[in-house]
Amino acid sequence: MKQKQLESKPIVVIGSLNMDLVVVTDRLPAMGETVSGREFATFPGGKGANQAVAAGKLGAKVTMAGCVGKDAFSRDLLNSLKDTNVATAFIRETETATGTALITVASSGTNTIVVVPGANACCNEKDVDDVLRSFDQPGILVLQHEIPAATVEYAIKIAKDAGWVIILNPAPAREVPEHILAKVDILTPNETEAAVLTGCQVSLPEDAVIAGKRLLALGVKAVIITLGSKGAMCLTGRETFLVPPITVEAIDTTAAGDAYTGALATALAEGQEIRDGMRFAAVAAGLSVTRRGAQPALPWRQEVDDYIRRTGGK
Repeated sequence: MKQKQLESKPIVVIGSLNMDLVVVTDRLPAMGETVSGREFATFPGGKGANQAVAAGKLGAKVTMAGCVGKDAFSRDLLNSLKDTNVATAFIRETETATGTALITVASSGTNTIVVVPGANACCNEKDVDDVLRSFDQPGILVLQHEIPAATVEYAIKIAKDAGWVIILNPAPAREVPEHILAKVDILTPNETEAAVLTGCQVSLPEDAVIAGKRLLALGVKAVIITLGSKGAMCLTGRETFLVPPITVEAIDTTAAGDAYTGALATALAEGQEIRDGMRFAAVAAGLSVTRRGAQPALPWRQEVDDYIRRTGGK
């Protein structure tokens, strides 16, 4: 099912492409413990590709840049992007194997993930230049932390100078230089990532406010800290507010954060205000956890719109 694209700013995602190897088990193993799995499957994934697909399925005009290997996984990853309206001309083939992620999902929906970067580690400054220079007008640039830090920092600096709106999803968690954070328009960490960036323990909405204020003080224009079942806390220079999640039964939370970031980028590209964009993203993320896998679980625009019409987005 393909979705008609809306008139909106272009979205460029520079990031990772992984094949996810997923095991479903009753519970996650403790340290040193062996448990039996109930199911095994492979799914196209990688935070960058997931966010691109999330936006593509929601009707955005998306181009992805990144690296894959010369193997069967790369073919499947590229097909998944193409089938969900994502342009792939700036995905480069390398001699290094395509990235993989080993994911264990418990029946409760919680998961553990081990990522092997593979070709993602080859994504470099030239990849950034090639994709950004292909656009006559700036749009929204989405970045994550599954490609080299130097590439992410270069992309932020170049894009900022060219007038792009920069969304950084700082996952997996790692420190980011203050002069780079100061160039970020919207930062979307979860509790763990916010703690790494600020030194503040984040588990409650009030903790998120403290961490968010520290990030604003470093120059970030807007901070959205996702808090799982507690919703998402937004702080800007003008306001602070919490947007609650929708109520669903979680089956697999693997790509929930990617669904959220991709949906937020889509809403902003369409000209929605940040609060409305967060409500839209909450629905997309909530629907994504009701099914298994990464990209296959991401909802299409009609599903999100239907849910909002039916429930008012609650």
